[in-house]
Amino acid sequence: MAVFFVSFFGAALSALGMGGGGILLIYLTVYLGLDQLKAQGINLIFFIPIAAAALIMHIKNRLVQWRIVWPCILLGLPGVFLGEKLAMLIGPGMLQKIFGGFLLMIGIKELFSKNT
Repeated sequence: MAVFFVSFFGAALSALGMGGGGILLIYLTVYLGLDQLKAQGINLIFFIPIAAAALIMHIKNRLVQWRIVWPCILLGLPGVFLGEKLAMLIGPGMLQKIFGGFLLMIGIKELFSKNT
């Protein structure tokens, strides 16, 4: 029953623009009982092959602006390290509340946005 519920609402939320990663996080935390840190780690692992495929297609279509990519990588790597340390400092409980608040803010913004 839980799989049907998540599948149905996952399809509805995806149609409204929420990505599959957000749905996966909700499923892992609410239905499987994983803490937020573990769920986010699993979500990132699922993202890697999708990102790699997208990157290959963008490179093939000459859509990657390399002069922008390198500074993003060089600044992003320390950001990942600091973000991981901050997430460990905050703890899974507070991280889950922050994530829920973030989803709520996005939902409210989407409800009242005039852009279609």
